[in-house]
Amino acid sequence: MKSVLVIGLGNFGMLTVKKIHELGHQVMAIDKNEERVNSALPYVTNALIGDSTNEKFLGSLGINNFDVCIETIGNDFQSSLETTCLLKELGGKVVVSRANREVQAKFLLRNGADEVVNPEKQIAKWTAIRYTSDYILDYIKLDDDYAIFEVKIPLEWIGKSIRQVDIRQKYKINVMAIKKNGHMNLAISADDIFTSDETLLVIGEHKAI
Repeated sequence: MKSVLVIGLGNFGMLTVKKIHELGHQVMAIDKNEERVNSALPYVTNALIGDSTNEKFLGSLGINNFDVCIETIGNDFQSSLETTCLLKELGGKVVVSRANREVQAKFLLRNGADEVVNPEKQIAKWTAIRYTSDYILDYIKLDDDYAIFEVKIPLEWIGKSIRQVDIRQKYKINVMAIKKNGHMNLAISADDIFTSDETLLVIGEHKAI
């Protein structure tokens, strides 16, 4: 179990808080808006109304006691940057900040952020890849070249084994798992036969997929 501080309870911040809570971690949430703080109460260990650009207020939280500090302020970059700087200065072990543009990401990384997330950009990429392909159902980017994809099984593969299709040699991708009825089978073999009610979890280069 980790102790996580989330600063900023807009849509992205609230979704982050709910997911962290769902995963079983302890969450403290901070926002200047009382209504937002009250909305977060069912999902957090503690929630406070306060200004994260106030060093005295932020210092009172014991920043170095949190495993991760996530700053999700989306509509005020000045506050986002100041908060990020203070989190690192006050002993933040891992500081993750939200950026809406590439130039913001650069400033945040130079001023205390260990990692930067750009939810709009990431969702835009996912949407473009997902809905312009007949086969790709989901994907997780690993770097600029490689990703993990969930894909539909091509019709010409149905009834054949992994060995017969010779996926690794022909397509330069590796099958990690077979998914059926919501269940993931990681114990796959070259003799497993593809069926029409399955999807594949594969890893490879974007261009190969």
